[in-house]
Amino acid sequence: MKTEVQRQIAKLRLPLFAAPMFLISGPELVIEVCKSGIVGAFPTPNARTTTMLDEWITKIKDALADGSDQSRSCAPYAANLVVHRTNKRFAADFDVVIKHRVPIIITALGSPAKVVEPVQNYGGVVIADVNSVEYARKAADTGVDGLALVCSGAGGHTGALNPFAFVEEVRKFWDGYIVLAGAISSGAGILASIAAGADFAYMGTSFIATNESLAERDYKQMVVDCTAQDLMVTKAFTGANASMMIPSIVNQGLDPNEIAGKVAKLNYTGQDGAEAKPWKGIWAAGQGLGCINKVQPVAQLVDDLVAEYSTASKRIKAIGNL
Repeated sequence: MKTEVQRQIAKLRLPLFAAPMFLISGPELVIEVCKSGIVGAFPTPNARTTTMLDEWITKIKDALADGSDQSRSCAPYAANLVVHRTNKRFAADFDVVIKHRVPIIITALGSPAKVVEPVQNYGGVVIADVNSVEYARKAADTGVDGLALVCSGAGGHTGALNPFAFVEEVRKFWDGYIVLAGAISSGAGILASIAAGADFAYMGTSFIATNESLAERDYKQMVVDCTAQDLMVTKAFTGANASMMIPSIVNQGLDPNEIAGKVAKLNYTGQDGAEAKPWKGIWAAGQGLGCINKVQPVAQLVDDLVAEYSTASKRIKAIGNL
């Protein structure tokens, strides 16, 4: 029997999650995304303290429960928990998540095992970020409800596998939710994800260039101005492969050629006081950059995606009728 959260997921306006983005996704973005009928997500470290996290979730819940806009059906929201040992706030943040019964938990950078049972006990859904088939198998064995397959082309911490190959291999042993991530920035891309065997697409970079994101104005404009040729994947900033915009690296006085092969000390959380702090002003993006041509409200972006998805669906249907 489906839980209430699973029934809500089945009613999404588009099979789409707005990916949780470090220092980009905040309450305003999540609220507007969910009001537009798709899943909005944010990383818990974006709230700089656990007390702030409590306030953020309360704000999101209150806004989505308001009911003043009867023309839309709000989608559930998701919190992204970094379960890696470097996240010293994990236990405290998880307590807040459990208290609020957050509908969807997305785990990243470690085993989701300690998250699964407490979340599923209150009817929540657990989705694990994975970037390899090996990690997908390990996450599946913990009893998660879904797997977010982070493929080549994804922004921020990225993967190496082609999305079509990744989905097909995982589907051999997994029949739960699959959320596909990597260079998806259009309605056609969302439809392609579903055709490939995923249940949902994961879209991040497009939501950087929205009015509601926490990104600086220059960051949003750089997303509009750049293409995939302006990206590099390096371990120089967090210790893990991450897709970053080259102009932002140059703007910080760094030579991309010199730092390309460097490996930083692992630091996934960016918490104040951490031994290895994130590089300020180094901006992440995915390979879908070239399809983003303006900064706009979330509602308009989602409307555009719905129209593109419909056009792509009609095109496929027409081809099928040949």
